[in-house]
Amino acid sequence: MAEHVILFTGPMGAGKTTAIQSLSEIEVVRTEANNSERHIVDKATTTVALDYGEILIGSQEKVRLYGIPGQRRFNFMWTILKKRAKGMVLLVNSDAANPIEEMIFFIDEFRELYDRGGVVVGVTRSDVVSGPSLGDYSEALERTNPGLVIPVFTVDPRQREQMQNILLTLVINIEMRAAFGAVSGVGSA
Repeated sequence: MAEHVILFTGPMGAGKTTAIQSLSEIEVVRTEANNSERHIVDKATTTVALDYGEILIGSQEKVRLYGIPGQRRFNFMWTILKKRAKGMVLLVNSDAANPIEEMIFFIDEFRELYDRGGVVVGVTRSDVVSGPSLGDYSEALERTNPGLVIPVFTVDPRQREQMQNILLTLVINIEMRAAFGAVSGVGSA
């Protein structure tokens, strides 16, 4: 059975835990604690270590879904979790103060996952506020990382079908890039 390890990254409140909950076919392992930074994102709890779920694609491909904590003070977990990952779903919330800056930060921080497999960006909460357009995100990616092919979608992490579409896009991208020799090797566990 083929296996993919995918990280869900992005700032606190972007929908990583919700996305994994929507996708997972097993009970999600969550490490939630009271949110001590409600002045930044007004939600009761936040991920402090990881979220974990699994989904099968067809009968031959298992996708392991890992969600990182979004707060930068937990970046030691980022280092641990990205070692085995082949790709990344980056979620950014449209209602953040500067969602494009957040996207670029996470692309830069996790660039090795693009080199190793692939990346897709999902813009969440675009139904809440009128933020940057998908074109604005794509232009920023091209300006800061010329030549990278990173699809950008609007998604609602609560909607399983939308999250399946973004995940399948990533898996297909990883497999195609691997078939054409456009990826580097996976890091050690």
